[in-house]
Amino acid sequence: MRYRSQEVAYWYFAVALLLFALQLVFGFLSAVKYLGPDPLKDLLPFHVTKTIHTNLLVVWILMGFLGSAFYVVPEESKTELHSPRLAYVTLGLLTVAGVVAVVGYMFGWTAGNKLLEQPRPIKPAIVVVMLLFAYNIVRTLAKGSRITVTAGALVAGLSGAALLYLPSLLEYTNYTVATFYRWWTIHLWVEGVFELVQAELLAFLLMKLTGIERSVVEKWVYIVAGLTFISGLIGTAHHYFWIGVPEYWLPLGGFFSALEPLPFLALAVMAYVAFRGMERAPRNRVALHWALGSAMVALIGAGLLGLAHTWPSVNRWTHGTLVTPMHGHLAFFGAYAMIVLAMVSYTMPFLTGRPESEGRAQGLGIWAFWTMLTGITGMTMAFAAAGVAQVYMERILGVGYLDAQLKIQVHFQMLLAAALLFSTGVLLFLWDYFGRHSKRGTHLAAGGASRP
Repeated sequence: MRYRSQEVAYWYFAVALLLFALQLVFGFLSAVKYLGPDPLKDLLPFHVTKTIHTNLLVVWILMGFLGSAFYVVPEESKTELHSPRLAYVTLGLLTVAGVVAVVGYMFGWTAGNKLLEQPRPIKPAIVVVMLLFAYNIVRTLAKGSRITVTAGALVAGLSGAALLYLPSLLEYTNYTVATFYRWWTIHLWVEGVFELVQAELLAFLLMKLTGIERSVVEKWVYIVAGLTFISGLIGTAHHYFWIGVPEYWLPLGGFFSALEPLPFLALAVMAYVAFRGMERAPRNRVALHWALGSAMVALIGAGLLGLAHTWPSVNRWTHGTLVTPMHGHLAFFGAYAMIVLAMVSYTMPFLTGRPESEGRAQGLGIWAFWTMLTGITGMTMAFAAAGVAQVYMERILGVGYLDAQLKIQVHFQMLLAAALLFSTGVLLFLWDYFGRHSKRGTHLAAGGASRP
């Protein structure tokens, strides 16, 4: 770690990982409701546990992105963070807003807009958080000696996320209109500005871990950014197929959604080029696993599995079924969870004050990687099998919803088994972060940032 103010990233990552663990708890609570009597149905019905599960995902990923920015921008700009104190205030506000929202969901305090359920008083607090973050980062860039493409793309992506949150502040009584504008936030986050953030963080990690030239990865960042916005903006239309809007959205959504795997393909090629050109293995093999894994798994989960069911003639059968979480789980994990975990793994030796000469027992981190990857693959396959069976029974044979759910319970048993394996990997990662490599100070690298 080159600058002492970068240590604020540790606490962002710590909170993000704890929220990640809490998200898993509510994921289990949601899944077991498919398997039999639910003693918690009055206290925590399915719509509540699912809302908390999905909202915690967004919060901890965003927390990880902000922490990554507070580490990357000072290093790229060659200056201390403008205000570490303001960064801690931002962390506190975001954490409080997230906790209050989660508790509120348990008592029915929600805006009722799917995926944007945050109550109206919470939403201005989130806007304030993003404004404080933007102010801090822009002031840091202003006093720095350089503005690199990687730092600029990261700030642009997170600033875009803040701007795209604004439509969620509006409320509509018409469900079609509310759904139309909801995707201006959700879709343009996950298939727009978040992809830009992933591209920058991956570029930063590849430079540090493989030694690839900055000029090479910066060209790839431009390519990914261009492909993301060419495909992602109008690709929002694949959410408009069946909500009561004009029919012309069908060909638009189909064509541009077919282009959406391209930026993920570009990321995978960038990672492959960097890996093939690597002259020696980095000391931090765990971070390299997560970085390369993010590029490859995102291509499969977000790119190919998304394409598999967004073409209108296919989506007419698959929408509203378990095919959607098949795509969603692997997409979010590959594209965004894995890149955050890569940043956590890369920065851990620096943020915990452990000099490189001390070495790092990486076996536990490698086990965590493969266990999580195996678990999420099993979950994806279970959702896929359940979704295909559900489509055939409900949409082709006309079997009732509840009858169909009874017949696919075996797939939820497989889902829970895979989720247990995945959770084991998460626990290993948490133990590696909070236990075996607990924070004991800061390590400032002489002559610049060193590599773990």
